[in-house]
Amino acid sequence: MTTRARDDLSGTSFLDPTVLATIGNLELLARTVVDGFLHGLHRSARLGLSMEFAEHRPYMPGDEIRRIDWRVYARTDRFYVKEYEAETHATVTLLLDISPSMAYGTGALTKLDYGRFLTACLAWFSARQRDRIGLVLFDREIVKYVPPSTRHLQSVLHTIETLTPGRPGDLGPPLQRVAEQARRRGIMVLISDFYEDPERVGEALELLRATGADVMAFHLLDPAEIEFPFEGAATFQDLEHGERLPVVPEDQRTRYQDLMRAHIAGLTTRMASTGVDYSVCDVSKPLDYVLYEYLARRQFLRSPR
Repeated sequence: MTTRARDDLSGTSFLDPTVLATIGNLELLARTVVDGFLHGLHRSARLGLSMEFAEHRPYMPGDEIRRIDWRVYARTDRFYVKEYEAETHATVTLLLDISPSMAYGTGALTKLDYGRFLTACLAWFSARQRDRIGLVLFDREIVKYVPPSTRHLQSVLHTIETLTPGRPGDLGPPLQRVAEQARRRGIMVLISDFYEDPERVGEALELLRATGADVMAFHLLDPAEIEFPFEGAATFQDLEHGERLPVVPEDQRTRYQDLMRAHIAGLTTRMASTGVDYSVCDVSKPLDYVLYEYLARRQFLRSPR
């Protein structure tokens, strides 16, 4: 996101992950975050949703009354609302990694908590756009699958709310299954900590791109995974496979940070070569910025090119 964009959104009431962790109801959380986010966008002079008119459609319960076209009502005696280009239907499949490494966290939220909240917010946002919403929870296999539909929001939210961390992850097999089951082009959003070699990640994502889908990848990282701030000798455990290793953090910090930067750089290069839109997300940061990245990319993908 550009500095100008962040400045434009500075008046929005961003919800801190610490606050989100206190909200027990996932549907309430998603509605609160998304409605606040959209309100902030509409208040911005430069960052509103696309307002290019697309079509009229019949009024449905839940639609905002201010969107009714009263001129059409005067002619037809029926209620119709204006639908805009950014609101035309899409198929959005949300893919959430639930492997054990996602359960790591040093703050109010683990990566998996943040992934759950982000997935729920994207589902709620997509429902407001009247998209077909689908969900895939995966580790080394598909654990839960909710096929895309305009009627599946509650099923998606329930599945996210009741998930538990799974087995050690492997992107290849589950993404291959997703690619084989894809029936229509759309947007696929992959949320993971990408605890794998960048080349293997790229090969897995090529399977999704081969379906013709536009793919976005959100790389979730705990702040401690970025900075390695630990002090004093300790034993570290690999959450994926259970291996334990004694480490003196002061001796390894610089090497660790170099390796993490190299890993992110490798993912950035591999994702770009595959045509995947890739963003690194610090799970201590508000969800609103991630939603902005999603909206900006979505509007780009759906604009004439």
